[in-house]
Amino acid sequence: MSTPEPKDVLSPLQGRLLILLAAILWSLNGFFNTVLRQPTFLNLDVPEVKPLHIAFYRVLFAGLVLVPSLRRQDISWKWAMIFPAVAFAIMNISFVTAMALRSVASALFLQYTAPVWMYLVCVFWWKEPTDRRSLLTVLMALVGVVVIVVGGWQDDQLWICLLAVNSGIFYAAVLLGLRVLSRESARWLTVVNFLSAALVLLPAIFFIAPPTWPQLGCLVVFGAVQLAIPYWFMARGLRSVSPQEAGMLTLVEPLLSPLWAYLTATYKKPPELTEWIGGAFILGALAWRYAPLGKRGRQGEGEPGRAKDSRPLAEE
Repeated sequence: MSTPEPKDVLSPLQGRLLILLAAILWSLNGFFNTVLRQPTFLNLDVPEVKPLHIAFYRVLFAGLVLVPSLRRQDISWKWAMIFPAVAFAIMNISFVTAMALRSVASALFLQYTAPVWMYLVCVFWWKEPTDRRSLLTVLMALVGVVVIVVGGWQDDQLWICLLAVNSGIFYAAVLLGLRVLSRESARWLTVVNFLSAALVLLPAIFFIAPPTWPQLGCLVVFGAVQLAIPYWFMARGLRSVSPQEAGMLTLVEPLLSPLWAYLTATYKKPPELTEWIGGAFILGALAWRYAPLGKRGRQGEGEPGRAKDSRPLAEE
């Protein structure tokens, strides 16, 4: 492996700032979904932008924006790449639909349960060692899931909450697939996942009315700014920041995204109490999991199910 040029070396502070900026850009999900689906000052909600529009165009434009960053040595093919690509496509449509039909908060909180499902697979299927810290994380997160799902049951939106849970499960499948393919270029895998997700949805796009040109322009910015650019920032930041610290920093995303949605919407509707309580359990569990361990903790506890990063792009 070649030694990086001095200009490519980042200080820990620069790495943290890039990761924090990536999380802030990811949190713009709340802004873009609200602008496209609800009455706002931009008047882009008429004609109706369907969840399928958002799911298709944001991954299409994100993938196209990242294509120029590929190098010749990045490109390769293995049949195992199909697994995370299909999982990403299912996760994408599940997450976008849940966010559009219920709330930004519940969709994000439930998608952030991905490390929990990943942990369960690693322990019960791959037979990796576990520890009390990880077990407590799982139990706390599952309490949060139950609270949010019960809230959706009371609001007659149980199926939407389950759709959001499904997005977390398939997000975990994406991370597991990337772990298996850890020797492949993360840049290439991300482009494959994005464009494969768009390809899966392409046939359905022909059966619905296309968005207007202003709406399409917003979707271009959505894919580039909210999805593609932050992945590049995360890849750069991980060169000088550990995955655990990056996981802590990215927890600002599910906190900021509902705020952007609330501030952008003309008709203000704050998240339900059950969403905040459940989200507090989930984020608290992840904060506990990613928090630095003392010397005794590092010696006595393993790292089952730890992904290279909490997002589906991590630079080699």
